[in-house]
Amino acid sequence: MNINDTNAVSEIKALALDMISNAKSGHPGIVLSAAPIIYTLYARHLMVNPENPEWINRDRFVLSAGHGSALLYATLHMCGYNITKEDLKQFRSIDSKCPGHPEYGITPGVDMTTGALGQGIANAVGFAFGERYLESYIKKEEETQNLIDYRTYVLCGDGDLMEGISYEATSFAGAQKLDKFMILYDYNKMTNDGSTSTNFLEDIEMRFEAMGFYVDVVKDGTNLKAIDKAITNAKKSKKPSLIIFNTILGQGSMNENKSVVHGTPLSDDDIFAIKRKLNVTVAPFEVRKDTVVHVRTLIKERVEQKYKDHMMYFNKIKSSGNDKLINVLRALINKEVPISFDSANYRVNDTYNEEMRMTNHKILNLVAAKTDMFLGGSADLASSTKAYIDNTHINSLEHPLGRNINFGIREHAMAGILNGMSMIGLKTYCSTMLAFSDYLKPAMRMSALMNLPITYIFTHDSIAIGQDGPTHEPVEQLLTLRSMPNMITFRPCDFNEVLGCWEYICKNKKPVNLVLSKQKVPKIPNSNAKLVPAGAYIIGKEDQRLDGILIATGTEVLTAMKMKEELKKENLDIRVVSMPSQELFLKTDKNYQNGVLPKNIRTIIIEPSHKMNWGLFVPDEKYILGVNDFGYSGKPEDVLKKCGFDYETLKMRVARLLREN
Repeated sequence: MNINDTNAVSEIKALALDMISNAKSGHPGIVLSAAPIIYTLYARHLMVNPENPEWINRDRFVLSAGHGSALLYATLHMCGYNITKEDLKQFRSIDSKCPGHPEYGITPGVDMTTGALGQGIANAVGFAFGERYLESYIKKEEETQNLIDYRTYVLCGDGDLMEGISYEATSFAGAQKLDKFMILYDYNKMTNDGSTSTNFLEDIEMRFEAMGFYVDVVKDGTNLKAIDKAITNAKKSKKPSLIIFNTILGQGSMNENKSVVHGTPLSDDDIFAIKRKLNVTVAPFEVRKDTVVHVRTLIKERVEQKYKDHMMYFNKIKSSGNDKLINVLRALINKEVPISFDSANYRVNDTYNEEMRMTNHKILNLVAAKTDMFLGGSADLASSTKAYIDNTHINSLEHPLGRNINFGIREHAMAGILNGMSMIGLKTYCSTMLAFSDYLKPAMRMSALMNLPITYIFTHDSIAIGQDGPTHEPVEQLLTLRSMPNMITFRPCDFNEVLGCWEYICKNKKPVNLVLSKQKVPKIPNSNAKLVPAGAYIIGKEDQRLDGILIATGTEVLTAMKMKEELKKENLDIRVVSMPSQELFLKTDKNYQNGVLPKNIRTIIIEPSHKMNWGLFVPDEKYILGVNDFGYSGKPEDVLKKCGFDYETLKMRVARLLREN
């Protein structure tokens, strides 16, 4: 370390403060406390190539403390990524390369969208877990491989470690012994509302040591030599690592060590004084050219030969004719795994009658047989959800190629970890009961935001599960899942529709919720896998005239079909529409929609979920036969009757509504 390194840290601080000041919005506190940490990591350790930000064997860096985005963008600019001063000046502006929090695909060098605290830690665990799987897989094909061999680093603050997801994810990382995973902890003891002395008192060193981490403490988080040494030592450990850097929030500001400096831009006088102390140019967005050259030279000299060697090996694999390795390359480059799956190739006989979770288990295994890049797990419920891959191990250090992941009872971390795994090109799924989908929501939202093709499998999909009681009986969950932008939710009615869901999953790069019943369901006449991507279709056509339409999903399609036949005897000729996906149906053209659901025809919804799900499809709530209250503990038939959702009650209500003037 020399004066050029000190100057580089100062220039990064100044640039980031200028960005925040120019935007009149941002978080200067972390800029002044964590700049030495992030600079040392990029300049001395990260194996990255700013000229090829998507290099598949680069080290991954996740800024879990995403409010420190100005610090990251300033660092990336100094390192030579394609982020200009003009880009920095547009910080937090519409369509800027430098959004308020880091967003993957927007800014060169940003490996993960972050902002909601703690998420980035789980994502980084996913990067490290996925790296071990891919490295082991390639080594099985070629023992001397160097195609995949990278480390994952994450920078976090106090707020990240307060969030429960971070504890879930790091506990999992410790149990998995992910030795290429490192947390850099900016420990300044100050959050948005003040000192952590009233709410965050545990011994972090002991906590992480107990979870199986190598832990080190740097007493002075501004000491570049000490930071460098700590990272160097941690890289030698056979455990995941945590380095605690003692820092001062907003160090050097008039408001240092005060909560106000966390998220409030500094005054012009404060910035002027800080720049004078740092011995940098006072003019905004000005940096020394020799300092920029120093930083970029450090990275180039350290990485250049490894990058060249890797690209030679990459090209060798590309032309090797080894289909398995070539498919891995495609997945890594395109961040998706194309799976050839045609629902028309599969049939069941007419006597089929099976729990849909078991049906899904069989189809999931048909998909898994087509590619080794497909894996996933459950939050300790695989025995209940049946979402697991046969004839493979549970993944561990001893079995790094196991394709079943036992996440333990950690739903939130499970989804966050899958985001990281998906980001490097693996096709992933996870499962739990539908009522527990609420535990996953923040991470699922990030899946949708980044358009990551993760399949969320939710079973036990209604009050009909009965005796587990209202804590386990979903009511509002479908509403919240369907309302999430860029997320597709399926509730299929039988074997054929589950096939259609998986064909969609295999052919589309989309996050998907697959909602399945615990109940047995036969093959329903006219169910059609190929029509599932349309979102809805006519499964039971009227005979002569159209007296009304029943829209149903899941197990209620069978109910509607039975009702159709019985109401025919009462001189009511109705159509049944199966709607496995509201979202996909609403994306079809108006002609198709009007053909399935013609206007001015009385339409009734049957689904045991919150009625707010269905306001787009009927003019009045009375036509929605749903469930707006929590369920009960009892036999399924008794719970359904008490909720007014037993067959006879539903049939009576439908007949009455259809006969209304």
